[in-house]
Amino acid sequence: MKDYIALATKSHHEWWRYFLGVFFVFVIWQIGTLPLAIAVGTKVAMEDGMDKIMDIADYNVMMNTLDSNLTFFLLLLSFVFGFFGVWLVAKFFHGQRFKDLLTTREHFDWSRVGVGFSIIALFVIATTLIDYWVNPEAYIFNFKSKEFLILAVIGIVMVPLQTSFEEIYFRGYLMQGLGVVFKNRAVPFVVTSVGFGLLHLGNPEVAKLGIILMINYIGTGFLLAIMALMDEGLELSIGYHAGNNLITALLVTADWTAFQTESILISVEEPSVGIEIFFPVLVIYPLFIYFLAKKYNWNNWRNRLVGKVNIPQ
Repeated sequence: MKDYIALATKSHHEWWRYFLGVFFVFVIWQIGTLPLAIAVGTKVAMEDGMDKIMDIADYNVMMNTLDSNLTFFLLLLSFVFGFFGVWLVAKFFHGQRFKDLLTTREHFDWSRVGVGFSIIALFVIATTLIDYWVNPEAYIFNFKSKEFLILAVIGIVMVPLQTSFEEIYFRGYLMQGLGVVFKNRAVPFVVTSVGFGLLHLGNPEVAKLGIILMINYIGTGFLLAIMALMDEGLELSIGYHAGNNLITALLVTADWTAFQTESILISVEEPSVGIEIFFPVLVIYPLFIYFLAKKYNWNNWRNRLVGKVNIPQ
């Protein structure tokens, strides 16, 4: 069995390298947030005076001061910094081939990316259109050709970089690091999944709907980790994550979501949380996993998810 985590042993993989590497990547990622903060701060200072500069700490001010497409671009720019940071750390700190952060296959499998992208894109489109048909008063039709075209270009270029960075950082670099340090798959499986969910703790959706929404984020973390560990590579999770974020950004937004874009639809219904919050994690995600398991003949589940890492002696 090819072991995705064990690919890290082909390069420098001491625990302290990963400890420092995770920190360095995070710092580079956060440096990428400065262009948005500077742009918003400059406009606030010019229009409202320097005494209002600290208002940029308010998420609504940060998201609504500039043109929405410019804000979207600058928001995603930080993840481009993060992507570059992972590449720098892997190459110069570990001496690791970038491909070994991505897959055990001889070549990166773009067809798998397409499959991961398609299953969630079709689901998001179908469920949104059904809800729009059943409950049209909950939406405003917002299609503006010029603004949407700009959004589409930004999204198609930048969103895959954003989501690929998150996959490579969590289910690539961090998963491999934890795996070779603890010599098992259980620790990286759990830690990266929960950590991915907690990363979204500051999202406006959580502030609006409550901490119970973390069930969805952490559940998504486990779904993506299962894809990576069972398939011995990141292609499926990279495609899935990109499909979810890109199609959602293009199709529907609301004034309480992390991405506030010039999407085709704007949801104006007051959100609420009920039993449906469990539906994706308990029903839809298992169906996705079942489909992928059948398509790619996944087996040996226990060993692949929580077994030992095959570290060469």
